[in-house]
Amino acid sequence: MKHLLNLLAAVALLIWGTHLVRTGILRVFGANLRQLIAHSVSSRFTAVLSGIGVTAVVQSSTATALIVSSFVGQGLVGLPAALAVMLGADVGTSVMAVVFSMDLSWLSPLFIFVGVVLFISRKDTAVGRVGRVLIGLGLMLLALRLITESTTVLTQSPTVRTLLGALTSDLLLEIFTGAILAIVAYSSLATVLLTAALAGSGGIPADVALGLVLGANLGSGVLAVLTTMKSNVQTRQVPLGNLFFKIIGVLIMTPLTGLWLQHVRLYVPETAALVVLFHLAFNIVVGIVCIGLTGTVARAVQRLLPVEKAQAAAGTRPQHLDPSALATPSLAISCAAREALHQADVVESMLLGLHKVIRTDDLQLAEDLRKLDDEVDGLYSAIKYYMTKISREALDEREGRRWADIISFTINMEQIGDIIERVLIDIEDKKIKKGRQFSEAGMEEINELHARLIDNLRLAMSVFLNGSVRDAQKLLEEKARFRDLEHAYSATHLARLSDNTVQSIETSSLHIDLISELKRINSLLCSVAYPILESAGALAPSRLRTLNEQS
Repeated sequence: MKHLLNLLAAVALLIWGTHLVRTGILRVFGANLRQLIAHSVSSRFTAVLSGIGVTAVVQSSTATALIVSSFVGQGLVGLPAALAVMLGADVGTSVMAVVFSMDLSWLSPLFIFVGVVLFISRKDTAVGRVGRVLIGLGLMLLALRLITESTTVLTQSPTVRTLLGALTSDLLLEIFTGAILAIVAYSSLATVLLTAALAGSGGIPADVALGLVLGANLGSGVLAVLTTMKSNVQTRQVPLGNLFFKIIGVLIMTPLTGLWLQHVRLYVPETAALVVLFHLAFNIVVGIVCIGLTGTVARAVQRLLPVEKAQAAAGTRPQHLDPSALATPSLAISCAAREALHQADVVESMLLGLHKVIRTDDLQLAEDLRKLDDEVDGLYSAIKYYMTKISREALDEREGRRWADIISFTINMEQIGDIIERVLIDIEDKKIKKGRQFSEAGMEEINELHARLIDNLRLAMSVFLNGSVRDAQKLLEEKARFRDLEHAYSATHLARLSDNTVQSIETSSLHIDLISELKRINSLLCSVAYPILESAGALAPSRLRTLNEQS
C-alpha cells in the first residue's frame, strides 16, 4: 500500500510540475509567444515551425490551441493557418517528451534549488517567475525518477506480477484509458511521460503503453474542445479541426503498433524510449499526412460550426475577453481593457441616442436605448467575472493599479448606463407623452452640455487607454468647466421662469433634473483622471485630500 501511495504521489507531482512550467512560461514569455504565432502564419510551413517552437517552450499543445483559437476568434488568423500551427504544436510536445525521457535526474536538485532561490528573492518579478519555471522542471524530473523507483518496487510483488500477467491487450480500452488520463491530467505530455516510465520499469507491457499513447494524443484533442466549449464559434473551430487530425492519426497508427514493436525494438531496446519515440512518430506522421488537408478540414469545420448564425444571435456580447490570455496576466489585463472600451462604445451610442430622443420625441428609439443598458450591464458582469480569474499574485505593482483602474472604469460606465436609462424614462413620462417641448434657449443649453459630454466621454476613453497625464489634467479642467456651465444654466432657467416663459414652466422639473444628471455623468467620466494624476504625483493636494476622504 505504501509503494502504491508513493506512485500516486509521484504522478501528482509530475502533473503539478507540468502545470508550474506551463503557467510560468506563459506569464514570462506569453506576449512574445503570441506575437511569434501571429507573425509566422504567412505560410503553412512557417506556421508549423512556430507551433513546434511555442509548444516546445510551453510544453502544452492545449495551451497553444487556446492561444491560436483566440486569434481565429478575433479574426487575426485564418482557420487553415491556425490548424497548421496545431500540427506543429503536437510535434513540439512530442519532442519535449523525448527530451524528458532521457536520464536528466541529476538536473532535478539543481533546478529546484536555483528556482526556489530566485522565486523567494524576486517573487513578483520576471526573475521570480523564471524561478517558478525551474521549480516546475525540477519537480517533473524528480517525479519521473520517483515513478520509476515506485513502479520497480511494485512489479516485484507477486500479486502485481500475477495481475500484469493476466493483462490482455484490448487496444480500444487502452486508447480510451489514455484519453481519460490526458483529460484528467490536463496534459498529454504528463500522460505520455507517465506511460513511458511505467513501461520502462516493467509496470505495463510495451503494447499496452503504445495504446495509452494513442489515447493520450486523442485525449489532448478532446481536452482542447472541452476547454473552448463556451467560447465563440470561431474560437471553437480550431480545437475541433485539430481533433479531426488526431482521429486521422489514431486510425493510421493503430494498425502499425505491432509493426513498430517488431521492427523498431531492434534499434531501440529500451522500452521507455520506444514509447516516447512512438509518440513522436505519431505526430510527425499526422503532420506529414494532414499538412495538405488543412484547407479541407477547415471547410468541413466551418460547415459544422457556421459563423453567420452565431454572430447574428450574439449581439454585443464580449468580444475581447480571451480565456487563453488568463495564463498571461498582463495580456489578460489588456483584453479586459479592450472590452471596457467596447462597453464605453455602447454607452456612447446611448448618449448619442439620448440627444436624438430629446430632439425628435422618438419613443421607439427611447425603448431601444433602454435595452442597450442591459447590454452595458452584461458587459460589466462579463468583465468583472473575467477580472476575478486573473491571478492578482502574478501582477506587478503597475499591473495591479491597471486592474483596479479597469474595474473602476467599468463600474462608472455601468452607472452612466443606469443614469441614461432613468433620464429616458423621465423624458418619456414628462415630455413625450405630455407633448411638451423645451424652450429654444433651454434646448440650446442642453445641446451645449450634451456636446461637451460626448467630447469628455471620448477624452476619458483616451485617458483610460493611454494614461496621458496631460489629457487627464485637461479632463479635470473640463469637469470644472462643465460644473460652471451647469450652475449658469440653472440660473438662466430660473430667470426664464421669472419671465413666465410657458415652455420653461412646463418642463422646469425635467430641465433641472436633466442638466443635473448630465453633470453626474460628466463627473463619472472625469473620475478616470484621478488615478492617472495620483500615480504621476500631479494631483493637487486639495484633490488628494478629497479622494482620501471619499475612500
